[in-house]
Amino acid sequence: MKILNAILNLLLPPRCIKCGKILAAKNGLCPECFAKIRFISAPLCYKCGRPFLSDKNLKFGVVQCCGECLQKKRFLFELQRSAFIYDDESKDLILDLKFRDKTGYAETLAGLLYSAGADIWKENPDLLIPVPIHRLRLLQRRYNQSALLADYLARKVNIQTDCNSLIRCRNTVPQVQLSGSARRNNLKQAFEVIKPQNIKGRKIVLIDDVSTTGSTLNGCAKVLHRAGAAKIYALTLARTED
Repeated sequence: MKILNAILNLLLPPRCIKCGKILAAKNGLCPECFAKIRFISAPLCYKCGRPFLSDKNLKFGVVQCCGECLQKKRFLFELQRSAFIYDDESKDLILDLKFRDKTGYAETLAGLLYSAGADIWKENPDLLIPVPIHRLRLLQRRYNQSALLADYLARKVNIQTDCNSLIRCRNTVPQVQLSGSARRNNLKQAFEVIKPQNIKGRKIVLIDDVSTTGSTLNGCAKVLHRAGAAKIYALTLARTED
């Protein structure tokens, strides 16, 4: 197997998924491109994962939440984490995976998800559920990028993936085209749990590519709670900057 891998690497050397530069090892990103991505790390809001500008939000090392999470019970999940900020340096990674058939990127990006989800893995979740897309969009795109990420991630955390219990029952307008309030209205009754027996009493991690207002994750969490989920966590590749 080692000899075969060496031959394949010689004929088809691993390349950086961002700039195409040949890599010495199959790690997905070259050091230069890796350094340009704004990875999210502490200090951050414990609940929604929003990065703080400085550690002044943390008093005496106590876990702290952002003002929005303290004042409003907006999010229906226990906590959310994201790997990096969605900006000009990172957005092509998402768009290539989502719209340009670069499904081979999913393995590398799932590794970034794994690192970002450290706080979630401590909670010993039972199930990974990718945010579903409508069947008509699935026919057009041929794959669900969130399901690809969940499948690769499942191999790293040894947790089952469920792509069948939660469905998108309305073919909604893409969220990126809408404002915050319109996004929430757009997702009303958009999701449905069709196999509640797989959900009841389980700790679930929702997997998605990008989080903006959190409306999509909230819409999924709402119906999962109704189906009896014990706890729900959210993990995305990227989040937009506030």
